[in-house]
Amino acid sequence: MDETPFWRRKALAEMTDAEWESLCDGCGKCCLVKLEDEDSGRIYFTDVGCRLLDGDTCRCRDYAHRSEVVDDCVRLTPGNVGEIAWLPPSCAYRLVAEGRDLYWWHPLISGDPETVHAAGISVKGRIAASEEAVSEDDLEDHVVSWPAKRPKAARRARSA
Repeated sequence: MDETPFWRRKALAEMTDAEWESLCDGCGKCCLVKLEDEDSGRIYFTDVGCRLLDGDTCRCRDYAHRSEVVDDCVRLTPGNVGEIAWLPPSCAYRLVAEGRDLYWWHPLISGDPETVHAAGISVKGRIAASEEAVSEDDLEDHVVSWPAKRPKAARRARSA
């Protein structure tokens, strides 16, 4: 039997539902409110979380019903991953779609869902407010650059 991990041998569209879901590293960055410059198309992350984002676990509080609760929630699919410009560079869905491998801190590599937090990749402790508490006019005051960067702790190869 092939020992190659599924994300290296399967296209996104070939994955089972369980495999697809396991690609999510639990960083929570996709659940941050983003702004788009209408002229340039540039995407800006904010430190404001979706109303369903749990800032401690970095997971959705109502994942099964998120699209019904949040009108503009975008469901990732194998067909749209390559078209979503705001996926962070560390996103496993983006990496696999681009033919790249997962980072050492990804739970599928490390075997530990906490490594995404230890590496400083997640939004844990970095959410300033929920979208319900910030007016649309004030979102520009919450623009941050860290979601698009890899912290030093995440750049190092994990020692054995």
